Amino acid sequence: MNSLISQSFKNAKKQNRPALISYTVAGDNSKKKSLEILKSISQYADICELGFPHNAPIADGSQIQTSAYRAIKNGIKINDVFSIVTEFKKIKKKTPLILMGYYNIIHQYTENKFIAKCKKSKVDGLIVVDLPYPENKEFASKCKKNKINFIQLISPTTSKLRIKKIINNSHDMIYYISMLSTTGGKLKVSPKKIIKEYQKIKNQKKSKNVVIGFGITKKTIKSLKKADGLVVGSAICKEITKSLKKRQNPVTNVTNVVKRLKDQII
Repeated sequence: MNSLISQSFKNAKKQNRPALISYTVAGDNSKKKSLEILKSISQYADICELGFPHNAPIADGSQIQTSAYRAIKNGIKINDVFSIVTEFKKIKKKTPLILMGYYNIIHQYTENKFIAKCKKSKVDGLIVVDLPYPENKEFASKCKKNKINFIQLISPTTSKLRIKKIINNSHDMIYYISMLSTTGGKLKVSPKKIIKEYQKIKNQKKSKNVVIGFGITKKTIKSLKKADGLVVGSAICKEITKSLKKRQNPVTNVTNVVKRLKDQII
């Protein structure tokens, strides 16, 4: 697939750096503010990932859970998430946007209706945390037919054979979960070991874009810059919480955080 996502990786590689992928929760702390944050951080993020707020986000740590609970408390619904995407893409046509969530949201909406809504809203990619390979083959195929990247996940415990199959069934981006933990946890393994494991995946097919997520902070980002892309979410959600507690503008503060992270990898 020749997509905005693959183009973002090409652009970053031309600058000899990884693509920076931001993650925020849709509707945190309001629909309006969430869109403002998304538009502002896209000045520095190469790809924006937007999470569906979920009341039991099994893969997420406390920072992202707090963001999700705020959004749910404010009454954010599935259609509000698509509305945020639509408004964002009107202004940021060339910035890829990836939606991240859990399969029960898609199941409630129905697969075909959900994909049609993604296509209409100009969603570039989807991450479905609890729909692993090979169970996701049919859904991933539907996404591809609609020019939506389905992003496969690989973890430190994924076998070599399974990695090969996942790579062969992947689209323009693969997400490597750096450690067996929830998001936002401290790195339990050294960045050197993470890069070593990441390289094993890359060696299977160098043309595939592999990003690293989980445990990426301003302290660790520089040591992981050999990756094709780095995902930062918990650090952003933490800053939103901090700003709200201090009654400061989260848009300005979060944008500064993303800018500082970008500066570390340039």
